[in-house]
Amino acid sequence: MIHDSRFEIRNSQLITEEVNPATVAIDTLLARQIVELINAEDAKVAPAVAVELDAIAAAVEAIVERLERGGRLIYVGAGTSGRLGILDAAECPPTFNTPPGQVVALVAGGLDAMTRSVEEAEDNEGQGRADVAGLDVGPDDVMVGISASGHTPYVLGAVAEARAQGAFTIGLSCNRPSPLGRAVDLEIAPLVGPEVIAGSTRMKAGTAQKMVLNMLSTASMILLGKTYANLMVDVVATNAKLRARATRAVALATGLGQEEARALLERCDGEARTAIVASLTGASPEEACRWLALARGRVHQALRVLGVHLPTREVSSAEEGKAAACTYSGAGD
Repeated sequence: MIHDSRFEIRNSQLITEEVNPATVAIDTLLARQIVELINAEDAKVAPAVAVELDAIAAAVEAIVERLERGGRLIYVGAGTSGRLGILDAAECPPTFNTPPGQVVALVAGGLDAMTRSVEEAEDNEGQGRADVAGLDVGPDDVMVGISASGHTPYVLGAVAEARAQGAFTIGLSCNRPSPLGRAVDLEIAPLVGPEVIAGSTRMKAGTAQKMVLNMLSTASMILLGKTYANLMVDVVATNAKLRARATRAVALATGLGQEEARALLERCDGEARTAIVASLTGASPEEACRWLALARGRVHQALRVLGVHLPTREVSSAEEGKAAACTYSGAGD
C-alpha cells in the first residue's frame, strides 16, 4: 500500500488540485451566474480532448487489434474514474452486442463503490494488483487505467500487474507528467485545468474522461463492424425502444417502409445486419448471415463481396420521413 502522505506532498503540484482563479468568488454569486461560470469552464473540455486525438486514435487501433484476437478491453479506476469505466463497459453489450466479458471494468472498493463513496480503497496498490491478477490478464488484453490525478495507487498497481502479464496498457488522466503516464505504453492526458471547485474532479476531468472513453469504445466498435454508416445495427433489441431503433436502422439503410422493415427483421431473427444485407442483395436471411460471417460481421465488406457498391451519401428527407414512424417515443436514451 502507498501511504497518503506521498500524494499530499504532490497535491499542490497537480493541475486538477489547483485553485481556479476564475471561480474564487463563486460562493457570492447568484444561481444564473454560477451556472454560467460552470458552463464556461466546461467549454474548455472538448479542446483539451482534441489535443489528445492522435493518442486516442492510437489507443483505438491497439484495442481493435486485440479484440480481434479474442482479447478484452479492461477499464480500471477509483471513485468517479472507476464509475465512468463501469458505465462505459456496461453500455457496450446493449449498444454493440458485445459478448459477455469482452469489455469489463474494475473499480476500487468493488461494486459497493458504484453507489457509495469508498475513498480509502483507492490507496491500496496491492489490491489493484490482486484484482487484475484475478482476471488472468494476458497479451491479448488492453487495460485502460483511469485516474484524474494520474497518481491513484490502486490504478498504478493494476496497470503494473497488467503490463507485467503482457497486456497493452493505456493511461487516462488529466495531469502531465504523472506516475500513470510513465507506467503505461500509451498516455492520454487532456489537460482541462483547475476545477470550478478545487479538486472536484467529477467535473471537468470527469467530463473529459467520459468523452475519451466514449471515443475509445465507440471508434473501436465501428472498426469492428458494429455499425453500418452511422446506424446502430448490432443492437440487442430487448425492449420496445431498441426494437424500434433496429427497425428504423433497417428502414434507413434499405429504403424500406416501417412495416416492411419490421417484417424483414422478424424473418432475420431480429438481426439488423442480416436484414440489411438480405434486402440490398436479394439474398435469403440464411445466405446473408453466412456472408456476414465471412465478412466478420462488417456490413460494408459483405456488400462489396456480393457486388453491391453503395457510395457514402446523406439520408434524404423522404427516406427519413419513411422511417420516422419507427421512432420510439418512450423515456430513456
